[in-house]
Amino acid sequence: MRIPDHIGFIPDGNRRWAAEKGLSKEQGYEWGLLPGLMLFRLCKNLGVKELTYYGFTTDNTKRPSVQRESFTKACTNAVELLLKENASLLVLGNTESPMFPKELLPYTTRTNIGGGGVKVNFLVNYGWEWDLGKLDQNSSSNRNTIKSCIHSSDVSRIDLIIRWGGRRRLSGFLPIQSVYSDFYVINDYWPDFKEEHLREALEWYNHQDITLGG
Repeated sequence: MRIPDHIGFIPDGNRRWAAEKGLSKEQGYEWGLLPGLMLFRLCKNLGVKELTYYGFTTDNTKRPSVQRESFTKACTNAVELLLKENASLLVLGNTESPMFPKELLPYTTRTNIGGGGVKVNFLVNYGWEWDLGKLDQNSSSNRNTIKSCIHSSDVSRIDLIIRWGGRRRLSGFLPIQSVYSDFYVINDYWPDFKEEHLREALEWYNHQDITLGG
């Protein structure tokens, strides 16, 4: 089986999962922590070289404060779990915003954890507009020019993106790196992750015609 070098994960459906379980929406996020660790270990054993997890976006911070506090805590707890593994960690997001958790600032430059190993990128308070730079008004030429700052330049092209929760959209997930990604959707919610999800996604990917436009 052909194993992707880089897989991106969009772990969606936490709030819907919580609601179906009779819980408040913010309680769903903590149930996604162990699935994230399980997924990391499975991919490591398969020989995947790089993983990217979608934590939360700058748009997500517009949600009610109780939800925002919950998914922020879940992201910091997820990194704490990863600190017990061997990985090369990068937390990527808008650190100038007060919504970025200060606990994760030490990992905004790539850091080897344990003996290093699989590259793990964690998108926290991430926005695609922030990543690509914003339009500035050039007063001398009266034209819009784009700042040449791509914050995710240390992240490689993504071969496969897997999204849980049934939604069929990228939601701003690394637009440069995902330009030729294959996109696989799982209808189950993220807290219901099981090993079969990854296996089925990889089997599907193995049958895709990878041309990169050629």
